[in-house]
Amino acid sequence: MAGVLLTDLYELTMLQAYFVQGMNGNAVFECFVRKLPPQRNFLIAAGLEQVLEYLVGLHFSSEELDWLRESHRFRPEFVDSLAGLTFTGDVDAMPEGTVFFADEPILRVTAPLREAQLVESRILNLLHYETLIASKAVRSVLAAPDAQLVDFGLRRAHGAEAGLLSARASYLAGFAGTATVEAGRRFGIPIYGTMAHSYVQAHGDEASAFEHFARTQPENAVLLIDTYDTERAAHKVVALAAKLATQGIAIKGVRIDSGDLGEHARRVRTILDAAGLTALTIFASGNLDEHRVQDLVASKAPIDGFGIGTRMNTSADAPFLDCAYKLEEYEGRPRRKRSEGKATWPGRKQVYRCYDAAGLSTGDVLALADDLIPGTPLLQPVLRGGRPLAQRPGLAAARDRVKAELARVPEALRSLRESTPYTVDVALSVRALASRLDAQE
Repeated sequence: MAGVLLTDLYELTMLQAYFVQGMNGNAVFECFVRKLPPQRNFLIAAGLEQVLEYLVGLHFSSEELDWLRESHRFRPEFVDSLAGLTFTGDVDAMPEGTVFFADEPILRVTAPLREAQLVESRILNLLHYETLIASKAVRSVLAAPDAQLVDFGLRRAHGAEAGLLSARASYLAGFAGTATVEAGRRFGIPIYGTMAHSYVQAHGDEASAFEHFARTQPENAVLLIDTYDTERAAHKVVALAAKLATQGIAIKGVRIDSGDLGEHARRVRTILDAAGLTALTIFASGNLDEHRVQDLVASKAPIDGFGIGTRMNTSADAPFLDCAYKLEEYEGRPRRKRSEGKATWPGRKQVYRCYDAAGLSTGDVLALADDLIPGTPLLQPVLRGGRPLAQRPGLAAARDRVKAELARVPEALRSLRESTPYTVDVALSVRALASRLDAQE
């Protein structure tokens, strides 16, 4: 989706310094989230597929190299050295859809230093955003597990890429699909859509608007009924449904986008059911998030699906994750950052997850990669020597993983409210290594 110059300047200034000093030994970087945002009891790993596409395709184009030369910021011999640069390293990562917690590495890069350093900004950019949105979207899935949830967020997304990737991340988390057409083409996500208020307003009367739309969309006629008077519009839908039924056209549903959604849905459901239109669905939208959805579900509002946009694809209540990509080993020696409030655990690490007899996760252990720890290792090899190990599992597999992971998360963690933190123990081997490094400084 972007070239190699979509990066921070300091990545390139460091690369030039490494080049001048002849430093390009093997480096190990790990990506993790320092702490969970408020009200988040867990996060969902997402964005790995886009990271791998970026790494496999990594190269400097002739135009990019020319621009670097003309910027006069870099030595000509350094720019020349970038001409053949590709990613030749290894990647281990949690599969997309994996539940994870603070301080747990979700991705590890092992590569020559300049390759591992150069990719930092874009890796964080991709992993951060999709993980942020998947972790927000899954909360609506938990709030309304039986409802049809559709991403409505493109128009208020922070740019085109965000609109596409939020559609992908929300679908991965369990949404039924998206209104973003390009996401359907690019990722194979089911697409959904109805009509806008402008369509109704452009017609001389509401009934004509409904009829024209139904005739042009006979397989998917969902009518927006709150442009003027929601309940009066529902009666018009009843009359139209009877007329169209004689011609083999069935109205699929109605959408309500404003007002007291629960009360309008109850009144509309009564009108539709009285006319025998029990199969006709009610879809609601309009500035929704997981809390409003949960309230509507709890009130037993007869709503079959929800369009969720702005608050989901901007993660409005928690718009960023405190994520990092840090050097943990260089030339075979473990490294440890000790900055106040930002200290890291050194060495290349693995996360082991333990389960009880019922299959629920009971706690994780952050250990060194070569430790023998009981439990299921979460980081898996995905790239070796810059090439994928096997065909990627795909978006459908990630959706399945989310569903399976949620079933194994303790019930308290599935709440939309903050619960008692999940246990993540740091192995004695990691603590001992940190102490040893601290003593050497």
